[in-house]
Amino acid sequence: AALPILRELIQRGEEEDACIELLSSILEVLYQAQKVNQELSAQVKKHIQVILESLLHTVSCRVIVLDRENPLRSHYVACMAAILSQMDKDHYSTYIQAFPSRPELMDFLMETFILFKDLIGKTVYPCDWMVMNMVQNREFLRAINQFATTLTERFLSNSNFELQLWNNYFHLAVAFLTQDSLQLENFSPAKRNSILDKYGDMRAMIGASIRDMWYSLGHHKIEFIPGMVGPILEMTLVPELELRRSTIPIFFDMMLSEHQLTGSFSQFEDEILRRLDSEVEGGRGDEQYKQLFKSILLSCCQSHPELAKPGEDFVALVTGLLERLLDYRAVMNDENKTYSMSCTVNLLNFYKEIDRQAMYIRYLYKLKDLHISYENYTEGAYTLLLHARLLTVGTGWGVLWGGMWSWGLHVTGLLYPMQWSEEPNAAPVPGLQGSHLHTQRQLKEALYNQIIDYFDQGKMWEEAIHICKELAEQYETHVFDYEMLSDILQREAKFYEKILKVLRPSPDYFAVGYYGQGFPTFLRNRVFIYRGKEYERREDFEMRLLSPFPSAEKLKSTSPPGQDITGSLGQYIQCFTVQPVEEAKVRLKGRSIPEQITNFYKANHVQKFSYSRPFKRGPKDSDNEFANMWIERTTFLTAYPLPGILRWFAVTTTTTTIISPLENAIETMMKTNEKIMSEINRHQSDSSLPINPLSMLLNGIVDPAVMGGFAKYEMAFFQESYLQQHPKDLVNIEKLKDLIAWQIPLLAEGIRIHGQKVTEDLRPFHERMEQCFEQLRAKVESQYGVREMVFFDDQRSGRPRSMAWGPDCDRLSHAGARQVLTEALPTPKPTSRTSESEDHRNERRENRSSSLFGPWWQDVRQSISELPEPKDEKWRLSRNMSESSPGSSDGKQPPLNRAAASAQPSAAGLLLSPTGFGGRVKSASKVPPLPRKISPAVYETFLEQSDAAAGGKVLEGRLQLAWGPQFHPHLPLITSLSACRHP
Repeated sequence: AALPILRELIQRGEEEDACIELLSSILEVLYQAQKVNQELSAQVKKHIQVILESLLHTVSCRVIVLDRENPLRSHYVACMAAILSQMDKDHYSTYIQAFPSRPELMDFLMETFILFKDLIGKTVYPCDWMVMNMVQNREFLRAINQFATTLTERFLSNSNFELQLWNNYFHLAVAFLTQDSLQLENFSPAKRNSILDKYGDMRAMIGASIRDMWYSLGHHKIEFIPGMVGPILEMTLVPELELRRSTIPIFFDMMLSEHQLTGSFSQFEDEILRRLDSEVEGGRGDEQYKQLFKSILLSCCQSHPELAKPGEDFVALVTGLLERLLDYRAVMNDENKTYSMSCTVNLLNFYKEIDRQAMYIRYLYKLKDLHISYENYTEGAYTLLLHARLLTVGTGWGVLWGGMWSWGLHVTGLLYPMQWSEEPNAAPVPGLQGSHLHTQRQLKEALYNQIIDYFDQGKMWEEAIHICKELAEQYETHVFDYEMLSDILQREAKFYEKILKVLRPSPDYFAVGYYGQGFPTFLRNRVFIYRGKEYERREDFEMRLLSPFPSAEKLKSTSPPGQDITGSLGQYIQCFTVQPVEEAKVRLKGRSIPEQITNFYKANHVQKFSYSRPFKRGPKDSDNEFANMWIERTTFLTAYPLPGILRWFAVTTTTTTIISPLENAIETMMKTNEKIMSEINRHQSDSSLPINPLSMLLNGIVDPAVMGGFAKYEMAFFQESYLQQHPKDLVNIEKLKDLIAWQIPLLAEGIRIHGQKVTEDLRPFHERMEQCFEQLRAKVESQYGVREMVFFDDQRSGRPRSMAWGPDCDRLSHAGARQVLTEALPTPKPTSRTSESEDHRNERRENRSSSLFGPWWQDVRQSISELPEPKDEKWRLSRNMSESSPGSSDGKQPPLNRAAASAQPSAAGLLLSPTGFGGRVKSASKVPPLPRKISPAVYETFLEQSDAAAGGKVLEGRLQLAWGPQFHPHLPLITSLSACRHP
């Protein structure tokens, strides 16, 4: 009699405290009565049936209505669990059959599934109330299994099948299985054993139920693909071995169902790849799961011939993704994000290969955010660039980015037709604010502006300029937005100015090897080339490198380790500095280019790096270490050029070459000459530079108390005994002599600059250096010939004078070779001064010409004509271009061919060497005066002729024809002015 009143009060929400207390008391009395006296069980069963019919649905509805924060809600849940705990199969069967119609039963089941799922996901009890949570789970599990029977009996046949009801069941069951309170591996051993003893592992019970319910679906399975792929995947990732073994085969059943209907399982594949990413990132999955997934599915696929090959490919795809995701998760939360970036790029590679663009873009922005958090602005720009290039289609004019799908993506490249897409921009992009990005064109423009900002912050202005050019082309010829065109051109101009005026130190590069089985798979026994930060010392870099691996041991040797290291269980790190190997830039070849420009290409867009290790070979010579100083040079080729979307890339190829002592001496001389030239260019460009570095460099070469290289080289390589033992080294010996000789005019210019800038306090030091230099010059010129430069002023306004050491500087001439350069260029006709602006334009046009053939040529030609004709017929060299060529003032004679030109008499005077400088030939017995200025371009022009000059027998034969019997092989190669021209 009290139950109807109780139900009415609960429904109205009145006197709820008293109602809950009364209902709890009734249920407790019934429980105790049944526990104490089994004879009363029949009467208790009837009372439970009455309570069930009168109050279960009312209590459930009240739980649904009450707010989560309402304290009464947990009491109602406790009452509901108490009712369920005293129900048996007969109670469930009677209760289900009591529903008057099928729709009402379906509504009850739907409502109950939703309520249970809500209570499981957001439990009303604190997490540490283990007993209450486990009791609730036990009763929910019993109820779910009873309702599962109702589903198969009443809602499975074709006419009665209810997709949404079944779908709710599967989602409820998976939510129950994956709830935190059932993950026993997260509890202490004592707590875990207590739960297992009293309640068992309820995950295995519900897992078996899910499996059986899935297989009972029959031909209805296809309706749950791909919707149920994610929940089933979440269930199989639970770290319980037997559960995994029993539920992973469901995946094969899904593949088979879709394949039988459509001939493929692409929907299943797409969904599992998409969901696997989020599940593993959320902390699920491990190496055991990867191995079980692989073995179980391969076994299932082999039993079905039609799925053997596609199934094998699918398993390889998923396990490959799992491996990368597990690596990514392992380092994702590390304080040092370096290895998170590597794992992110591994995932980028994977998603690119399988053409999953949405996931690819997702990880692009994760990588970009990592870079920006570490102030890696250059790498952040290259990362965004990958997304921007996805937004280009059609025709038009744009930039073909070298290796568009390459992670070492660089902006510089070839022009090719392309058009920006006008398609709608559907998905929002992380980090780009604004509601105006409606089209892909607008998105790409926003990306480009962000990329330009990042390149600017990373001091990669050359790359920013290329982006500016593409934007300018769009503004000018496609959207006709001249205001934006003006803005972007101004930004571009500022970048050009920064290239010349802002200090930009070149980064160091480091080779790093990770050896031993203790490292993650993406690092294990691999070598990487790292790009250091500005002014970063190797010690600081090593400290940063070792911080994630405190137990790692640093290898002291730079040689590759043996099997005892690579196969050990420990961690060994090898780190040493490498030098970038600059690739020849055709557009920079043969031109006088400021050092600020060329230095950029020496340390950027580089894919090859070298490390030189000296070692001794042959008999030991304590007096001269150069005689047996061999070099083992290891060259590393990276997967992509640096910089790129990472500050490091893996080494793909390693080659080792041996450099002989003589070749090492030649390289050393080349580097010394380059260093002298670099210092001269720096001081010519900026007169405010301190003189100390120049003083130390020059004094270290010319002072006999410091310098000893020339004498050591002579003792080691210039002796007759060495030539007899190494006859093939004759060409290289001549190269070395030529380099020594050409160092004299470089030193002369350096000392001249030093004399202009030296203070009175250092005047005695300078005079001492001049005296030493005069002695050195006399010695060198008497033995290896005279090299005297012709120096031109670079009159380009706003541009510092510079000297260029050519990219082919390894191509050297014979020592003592005297080569004559004569040219008759047209005399410019006088023009009337029309206007100041026209004169300015003409001046700028002239200034763009080569520094060798610029407007100063008339003065140079005049100085050439004033030189005395050599009296010794032996030194009269022919010229390749006569003064009466089409470019001459008279213009009467046709151009001569090469053979004819070689036979013409020459006006001796200017000397031009394959090592790069031009000048006059003088007697070696007379010390020439110090030159005034060094030509910025002449040095490089002879580089093309060196190999032929050193050993070309064909050319030697031609010269014998031109000279007759007086020709000697060590005479110079005739170099034509036309050969000195560069496009």
